[in-house]
Formats: sequence, C-alpha cells, structure tokens
Amino acid sequence: MAASDKPAPDEIVARLRVAVQRRFGSGAELDNLAVATLGGSNRTLLFDLVEGSARRRLVFRQETYRLDHSPFIAPHAQFQVLRLAQAQGIPIPEPVFEFEEVDNLDRGYVVGFVDGETLPRRLLTDSRYADARANFARQAGEILAHLHAVGLKRAEFLATTTDSQDALAAQLARLDYYGEAHPAVELAVRWLERHRPARSSRRLLHGDFRNGNLIMGPEGIRAVLDWECAHLGDPMEEFGWLCLRSWRFGHIDKPAGGLTTRAELYRAYEVAGGERVDPEAVKWWEVFGFVRWIVLNIMQVHGHWTGVRRSPAFAACGRNTCLIEYDMMMTLLGHYS
Repeated sequence: MAASDKPAPDEIVARLRVAVQRRFGSGAELDNLAVATLGGSNRTLLFDLVEGSARRRLVFRQETYRLDHSPFIAPHAQFQVLRLAQAQGIPIPEPVFEFEEVDNLDRGYVVGFVDGETLPRRLLTDSRYADARANFARQAGEILAHLHAVGLKRAEFLATTTDSQDALAAQLARLDYYGEAHPAVELAVRWLERHRPARSSRRLLHGDFRNGNLIMGPEGIRAVLDWECAHLGDPMEEFGWLCLRSWRFGHIDKPAGGLTTRAELYRAYEVAGGERVDPEAVKWWEVFGFVRWIVLNIMQVHGHWTGVRRSPAFAACGRNTCLIEYDMMMTLLGHYS
C-alpha cells in the first residue's frame, strides 16, 4: 500500500489517539502516520501503535461517503466478515478493533498492516514475483475453498443485502437508479435472464476476489483485501469475476487474473475441498460480471459528476464502460475465452 507525504488530518488523528488509548491504555501512542494513496472508497491512514518498546504497524479505515444503491456493505459488516475469514485461516489484515460511537470516528475500523505489492501490472511482469505467479492457482483455490466452507448461519447477517437476495436484480436496480441507457447491457441482461443456471448452493463470497485486491510478496498471496462486496451467493460467481478480461492486463492466455489458467484454478479449488466447478455456470457469471463491472463504473463516474466525491480516477470510469461493453460482447459472441 503506497503512502504520501501528506499529513493525516489533525482532528482525525486526535480522535484516533483517544480511541487507541481507550483500548490499549493511556501510555499507548501513535507514530509514523501516513496517508495511503491507493484505494478511493475510504479514508486510509497508516500508523504505528507504540506500547512501551513494542511497535506495531496498523491501518485506519474510515468510511468517507455513503452512496444510495451502493453495493458496498457497511463497515460493521465488513469487520464481521474479516473475523469470519480469520477464523477460517484465510490470510487477511488482522482485525484489531472497530469504531464505537464514543470514538466519534463515524463508521470504520483498524486492522493490521501487511507489507507487499498490489499493483497488477507489476505482479504480472516483474521477475521478483515469478514464484508468486506459479503459486497463484494453488493459493487462490485454497483461499476460495476455505471461504466457501464458512457456515451460512455464521454469515446470516449478509442475507438481507440485495446482492445476496438476487445479484442480477440488484445490478438492474442500480442501473435504473443511475438512468443511463446502455443497449449492450440490455442485450446481455436478456441473455442472462434466458440462460440463468440452476440455483446452486449458497456460500459466503468475497465478491471482489481479483488481482488488485490481493497483497502479494515474492512467495505469493499474503492477504486478501477489500471485503466491501461480500455477500451470499453461488461460488461460481467468484470464478466468473476473477476470469473477467478486465483483470488480465494483456495476459489473455491466462484468464484467471492474467496469472493462471481456468483449469489450474478450478483443479486447485476442488482439491482444496471446493465443490465441482461448472464451466457453463462460470460463463454465465462471467457475463454477469461484465454487467456488474459496467454498473460499478457508472456508479463511480456518477459520484464524480454529481460532486459526491470528485476524482480524476472516478471520472475515467465513464470511459471504461465502453471498453467493458466491448469485452462483454466479444465474450457473448464466443470470440473471447
């Protein structure tokens, strides 16, 4: 995670110091604060928690905006999911504490810092990550199999989210809310409605498992980040999303994030205890994934031009939609695999 030289907001730091001392004692201090430059959905500060001679690097995550019809679950739910993932042995930033009303920090939490690389293009090309690329199928398959083994009762708090109830209907509701006409999306939705796979077992899903949301070192995956889209659904949805052409960054011969083949990933998942992967269902979820990715980009650019959160990166999402539509149509026509 990159950091800038921009100082952390004084008022936030003061409140964070009080929150830390409330939990770790009056002698606890903050040091080496930095503002993270990557990631745009939350305020993210890096800091050292100092307790006597002990020092621990932590990450402060605070919700900075709330959008109507957002797919992102609340920070409280994210923190609960992190705890479930931790209990399953899934590599994540350690959940340390969640903000309470008395902290006056709104909604958010603090987690452990994990060092490593997240930039996809570097991970896909740099020789330092050759072993990580070789290990990706096995590690990703194991992580997803372990996540999908979480008992549904433990994740029942996600059952009321729109994505948990009907993922396709959730995207259509968001698209209707933003009011943009996208004929290619309408065509894809018609195909999705006519070819919907039989209802599969429902599992806890990460919802955004892909390169860019993984911290990796030379040896492989160190932590899974960004659990804002966690929900309940068909495990095949994870594979459709990970295999989108959008995450390959030119490495089109390796559909799973530009890092491995479908066959290697599916085999690793099944060996680790995951259910049998249905390639036809994965294709459906891949087309669905394009629709969802288009809607997410519309949401981001909508936030920019309405002034809710202005950013050149979010403005560029408007251009992204047509690129995603092209990949979606080529996939539907069978020209892309």
